[in-house]
Amino acid sequence: MKQSLKRALCALATCTALGAAAQAGPSDAQIAAIVVTANQVDIDAGQLAGQRSRSEPVQSFARLMVSDHGSVNQQASALAGRLKLKPEDNPTSASLKQGGQDNLKRLQALQGEAFDRAYVDHEVSYHQTVIDALDKTLIPSARNGELKALLVKVRPAFEAHLEHAKALQAQLGKRGG
Repeated sequence: MKQSLKRALCALATCTALGAAAQAGPSDAQIAAIVVTANQVDIDAGQLAGQRSRSEPVQSFARLMVSDHGSVNQQASALAGRLKLKPEDNPTSASLKQGGQDNLKRLQALQGEAFDRAYVDHEVSYHQTVIDALDKTLIPSARNGELKALLVKVRPAFEAHLEHAKALQAQLGKRGG
């Protein structure tokens, strides 16, 4: 795994290390920025996979990622607007954004089955990391009940994405050896 991807995944998994706010965890505004950024990273990767992959199962998965993560971002943005909560950039959201850009750059250099495997492998590790961050940091740190409820509501979709990505990963492993 590339160093920048490791940094981004570590940042997401340990997003309580946000400077002075570390003791209390991220603020709701910081959580909003982390959620929107994490979803956008997956949308961007899914859009690239939809364009580059020649595998129908990978393309189908990529379309699902774009659709589902786009929907979560719409819900999060609508909630933030309703709560007058402006997403606040923070080291975790910045690291996620950089990791997403680095992942896209790495994926753009690949073709065929190498692209498919790299994309799906990233999706497996990324979704596991997001689930861990939801469980250990984001949900426990959310102070607003509606924000917490949204995080709890979308968690099963992330779990389903992880299982789907793992199945796809196994399928690609058998096909490509």
